[in-house]
Amino acid sequence: MPAMLAQLADEGHAYNSQLGWGTTLKAHWGDAPINGFEAENDHDRFRPAHEAVASGDYDAIVLTEMVEIRDAIAYFDSPEYLALWANAALKARPDVRLYLYETWHPLDDPAGWVTRLETDFAHYWDAGILRPALAELPEGALIHVVPAGQALAALVEAVEAQGGVGNIGDRNDLFALQPDGTRDMIHLNDLGNYFVALVHYAVLYQKDPTGLPFQLNRADGSLADAPTQEAGRLMQEIAWQAARYTQLTGVAR
Repeated sequence: MPAMLAQLADEGHAYNSQLGWGTTLKAHWGDAPINGFEAENDHDRFRPAHEAVASGDYDAIVLTEMVEIRDAIAYFDSPEYLALWANAALKARPDVRLYLYETWHPLDDPAGWVTRLETDFAHYWDAGILRPALAELPEGALIHVVPAGQALAALVEAVEAQGGVGNIGDRNDLFALQPDGTRDMIHLNDLGNYFVALVHYAVLYQKDPTGLPFQLNRADGSLADAPTQEAGRLMQEIAWQAARYTQLTGVAR
């Protein structure tokens, strides 16, 4: 997804990352192990997170939390560690823009995938993590939201209400296949990653993504699966709507 965003973004866009498998903000801070660290950071965009944040090199920093989000809050001190990262970033660069990237839970969640997305945002991402973290920041400091989960819910509802749009038949067509051919319940495929890259573009650049290219490359340079024109246009429209109308994104309506 970050590689796709870089292809969509304005000239001068650059990024680095530190990743893991289902990794908490606490683990990224260094207070727990990062599972999959070597595998996920074996690329030329890796930069140790503490070094990157302390450098002041970045005008925007995007942080996210593991899912199950309820467990992250209950057992891994999500708001405390979001505040630690945010304060470190503000100390290094007071004008930095901070973002909490709202993700999603597995497709087979027993409460219902869309239902969870519609209820989790206010209860967990906002009230459970963001608001307590903001209380630990200097007066006037902000953390905005990249509402990928909200956008995915809106896209799925639009697609499924129409019985499919282009090469997206339903929610499953946004998620990857595992090596045995079964559906991966949590990780997106190229189509899903393209859409989430659009949401990041809309929020970070505060620009309508309508008209951006549909065909992009994966991080390894290979050609990604692209949405059809009809599906791609819908994705761009909904990404912009999510950026404008979801609370806390910082994008003007």
